[in-house]
Amino acid sequence: MSELLAEELIAAIGLVRRRLRRSAGRPFPLSALTDSQAELVRTVRRNPGISVAEAAAELGLVANTVSTLVGRLTERGLLQRTPDASDRRVARLTLTEPAREQVEAWRDRRTALVSGVLDDLTPDERDALVAALPVLTGLAERLHPEEQLRKERV
Repeated sequence: MSELLAEELIAAIGLVRRRLRRSAGRPFPLSALTDSQAELVRTVRRNPGISVAEAAAELGLVANTVSTLVGRLTERGLLQRTPDASDRRVARLTLTEPAREQVEAWRDRRTALVSGVLDDLTPDERDALVAALPVLTGLAERLHPEEQLRKERV
C-alpha cells in the first residue's frame, strides 16, 4: 500500500509542478539557470540575509557547492553577497533588486494561476487540500537530507 501511495503522490506532485512551470514559465533571469541555481535564488528570496552555510543546509548541499553557485549568481547580477556585521567570515545573501522584482512577479503569476484553479474546486475539494497541507509539509520535512542523516545515526 505505501509503495503505491508513494508512486501516486510523486506522480501527482510532479504533474502539478510541470503544468505550473509550463503555465507560469520562469522569471526571465532564472530561465537560463540550472535547477540548483534557481532553487538557491528562491531560497534567498524566502530568506533574505541567509548565510551560505544556512542555504547549504536548507538545500541539502555542501557549503562549497553553494559557494560556487553564489559566485556564478553574483557574476550574473542576481545575488549580492555582503559580509556579516558581527562575523566578517560569514557572507549574507540577498537578491539584487532586478532579480527580486522578476522573481516576485513570477511568484505572483504562479499564485494567480493556482488561485484561479482553486476557485473552481468544490468546497469539499478545497477542504481536502487544506487538511492535506500539514501532512505534505511534514512529509517534506521528513525527506529533508538532515532528517535522513539523523534517522541513519539512530
